[in-house]
Amino acid sequence: MPEFMVDGVRVTYHVHGTGPVCIAHSGGPGVHWPYLRMPYLEDRLTMVYLEPVGTGSSDLLPGGNYSVQVYASFVDKLAEHLGESKVFLLGHSHGGFVALQTALDFPERLNGVIVYDSMAFSGPELGAQAFANIEKYVASRPEGDALAAQVLAAWNESPRGHDEELDVLGRLLPVYFKDFEAIDPQLTEWKKLVDITVDPDRKADQWDIRPRLGEIAVPTLVIVGVADFICPLNSAQELADGIPGAELVVLQESGHFGHVEEPGIFRDVVLKFAATH
Repeated sequence: MPEFMVDGVRVTYHVHGTGPVCIAHSGGPGVHWPYLRMPYLEDRLTMVYLEPVGTGSSDLLPGGNYSVQVYASFVDKLAEHLGESKVFLLGHSHGGFVALQTALDFPERLNGVIVYDSMAFSGPELGAQAFANIEKYVASRPEGDALAAQVLAAWNESPRGHDEELDVLGRLLPVYFKDFEAIDPQLTEWKKLVDITVDPDRKADQWDIRPRLGEIAVPTLVIVGVADFICPLNSAQELADGIPGAELVVLQESGHFGHVEEPGIFRDVVLKFAATH
């Protein structure tokens, strides 16, 4: 497994495909990279799937300061390690925070960023918006619906440790998809890829770059699923409106995992963006 070191911290990554380099940054924070693997991009792009610090086989970060700025600095170090003057950066969910911060801090490293189901802030406001969308999901379900009860109960839990975190994430999955019941039979193998690292020393991180969106000069593609509850359409529109020249693509049959729900359209828009820039 390839790796690099930053101040004594070991970081691992995985390389698949051929073509211009695109670093893929998973979400969470702490969710392992395999859920984000997109083999259909690998015939045109060299996909470098980073295991972010504090995730998977990478080391935990001493002191637990996993700020978005720190994650962005590791992306910069990975690009340097790869010997690439410029790369594309695809960030999903929390990884989209990292992509945006990298565009601010290290624009010289980037051909372009793909901000996928993400937003320009985190913290209590994000949680409040997500819960409001969960309430809408519950209200849209039939009275006494088992999935609605499962999702609401899972959201209100306070999991501790790996097993509890993974269990809650699994029970929340229905609200992460536009039509979970329709796609669930196809998710058997994908669900096995979903895992998370829990660092008990991780410090809470609040982050908000909404006042700085106009400073982003890197070509930007914003992708969002129309039914995404946690990084919803209004937040994606805020990115597209605030970043000069940003392109917004709305996946009409997706929630938070458009690369799984609509892989063909996802592939086409990413490859078109990469070919343009």
